[in-house]
Amino acid sequence: MKDFYHNGFGWICCQCERDMQLVDEDTDNLSRAFREGEAESRDPDLVTKGLAKWADPARRFLTCPQCGISEDTEMN
Repeated sequence: MKDFYHNGFGWICCQCERDMQLVDEDTDNLSRAFREGEAESRDPDLVTKGLAKWADPARRFLTCPQCGISEDTEMN
């Protein structure tokens, strides 16, 4: 796959991960608790923003909710 990879937890968007690494360089001196905050709200703001979701019930297409990129998982 070109745009996504599996990290053992879920499918990650490569583009968003690169963008997040640039942001992390700016806030690298902060602990994860300060970067994410407490999850008291219904929509916590997690570090892994590029976690992909299935775009169809057949689980053939992955999409990134952050940047909107999609990829067919069955392409060779």
